Amino acid sequence: MAEQGVNADLAKERLNATFDVENLTNLIYGGPEKVERRRKIHKVASEDPFYKKLKPWSYCSVEEQYENGLAKHNHIKESIDKLELNGFEDLYYYKSCVTPHEPGPLDVHYGMFIPTIEQQGTAEQKEKWLASAYSEEMKGTYAQTEMGHGTFLRGLETTATYDPKTKEFILNSPTLTSIKYWPAALGKTTNHCVVVAQLYTRGACHGIHTFMLQTRSLEDHSVLPGIEVGVIGNKFGFGTNDNGYLKITNVRIPRDNMLMRYSKVLEDGSYIKPRNSKVSYGVMVYIRSLIVKQAFSALAEACVISIRYSAVRRQSETVPGGIEPQILDYQTQQYRLFPLLATAYALYFAGNYMSTAYSEGSQKIEKGQLEELPQLHALSAGLKAFTSYAASAGVEVCRICCGGHGYSHASGLPKIYVSIVPACTYEGENTVMMLQVARYLMKCYKDKQQGSRLPGFVSYIAEIPEKRSWMDEHLSFNCLVKAYKHRAARLIEAAAKHMQSLIQSGSPAHEAWNKSSVQLLWAANAHCHLFCVQNFVENIERSSGDSKTNEVLKAVCQLYGVHGILENLGEFIQDGFLSGQQVDYLQKAMFKLFEVIRPNAVALVDAFDIPDQVLQSCLGRYDGQVYQALYDYAKLAPMNQTEIHSTYYTHLRPLINPTTSNYSKL
Repeated sequence: MAEQGVNADLAKERLNATFDVENLTNLIYGGPEKVERRRKIHKVASEDPFYKKLKPWSYCSVEEQYENGLAKHNHIKESIDKLELNGFEDLYYYKSCVTPHEPGPLDVHYGMFIPTIEQQGTAEQKEKWLASAYSEEMKGTYAQTEMGHGTFLRGLETTATYDPKTKEFILNSPTLTSIKYWPAALGKTTNHCVVVAQLYTRGACHGIHTFMLQTRSLEDHSVLPGIEVGVIGNKFGFGTNDNGYLKITNVRIPRDNMLMRYSKVLEDGSYIKPRNSKVSYGVMVYIRSLIVKQAFSALAEACVISIRYSAVRRQSETVPGGIEPQILDYQTQQYRLFPLLATAYALYFAGNYMSTAYSEGSQKIEKGQLEELPQLHALSAGLKAFTSYAASAGVEVCRICCGGHGYSHASGLPKIYVSIVPACTYEGENTVMMLQVARYLMKCYKDKQQGSRLPGFVSYIAEIPEKRSWMDEHLSFNCLVKAYKHRAARLIEAAAKHMQSLIQSGSPAHEAWNKSSVQLLWAANAHCHLFCVQNFVENIERSSGDSKTNEVLKAVCQLYGVHGILENLGEFIQDGFLSGQQVDYLQKAMFKLFEVIRPNAVALVDAFDIPDQVLQSCLGRYDGQVYQALYDYAKLAPMNQTEIHSTYYTHLRPLINPTTSNYSKL
């Protein structure tokens, strides 16, 4: 019997599932107690009348989105103690419900400004600044990106020149391209920023370092002398955030405003370099681990919307005069959506891995144990790129799968898309991130040639490659992982050998690198893809879920692996590792997996346990009442609040009766 008020097709989908959705939800979120806590927080947030009185996001101007962002931030801050929200998870669940895909004006204050002080400040600096930062008297951002340089940090042009006479640094934006451009909350919200600048002392440049700079008065928020700051204007999305620009002209700051936990400038101008140049990687790894989780959230929500809608939407005829089938029954719809559902699960496990790896890695950094940092840094850069690409492309496919309704803000999909697609460029443009991974892989390949032992996950590079696949009819995890290892190891070796041959032919190293860069991208992408497949497999193999849940998850994991091979077929068959016959088998296996997943598709997205308040989608709502929701959404449009719009009198009526307007005189 269908749940009361639930669309009959959607209710039937849930009844036909072969596993208990609650068991999978508990597995995803760490057990019944955590799921209950999460739901309680979502319920309290969704029932708060404060948020209900605010104008809907999609009907707001950019200025209104920004103002609502600040209003929500202040209310959230007041609610933390009142609701006894404890720790990162509680706050994340609460904010995901009341600010879904709305990056807050002070998100970077907590996400980068404070962590930078915590990780790169001395004990004295932390004592001086952190209390004010936590209380938000000091509101900060992280000013790194410039108009002319972003990902290439060594190219940044902002200068910090030490004056030993006054024991001050003089900060400058010496060129037009050196103006800081894009930092979140810089335009109107913050009064401080961590500025990334080239350090000059005693006539020598010592590269980029971080400096604390006050930009606005704490008394009246007025801009301080030597500072020019403002917003950069409207963007593709991110209306809730005042991304800004900053021009600095001869601004003097105390010597102690350089973050000096690792690098130091003494009073006489002497420079003391850090014991290890990689100690600053900690904040980068943290931010990139968050992006991986954001990629999962974006793709998971898009899958919830498109798969639920595909179960409700009926269209066309398969039999003349017959009932219109659910579009989820069309194999072409399954081909587009089911691999994305599998990808969402893969990204979920990748995000979990990165959170744990960052937590463990930061503890080791604190103890001065930096041996694993290069591998972690490379993996975080690669997964940031790999997952943000996958999520951005996937959300767009989900939108297309919803037909014309997917183009409307009523679907919730445009909002998700504009919130995740910037991740392909912020915190490192994705191609450059992949080339960073490739540089690390080339080092590993060189170490392998010299007989050195490779650490952790990259050890596969040194394994003896198998000549041919022995993919069995059961699509064993072992076979899938070996195929991905073979592909990655082969592409790494091909890129390394191509680069080596160019150097041996007389090309300078930098030229050889550039002429090998596409192959290096292929290798880095294959490395990241392998990680996601292997990590997914390892999570399924050690799963504590019941047998029926594990059986479905196994099929999802197999689909992720098989579809990835078929989508990148050239890289798996180029050296004959896979035969044409095996490819034919894999294609048939994929279609069989569609049949296994089909009765569980709605249950698999239900297991993400994403409430309607977070989705904000007429198409993806839990009860499936899509068409009533679309109708209600349309009636809320500001232009529908009057029967005759003002433009009738100013522009339309004169066309009907020209004598009533000056138009007739033109």
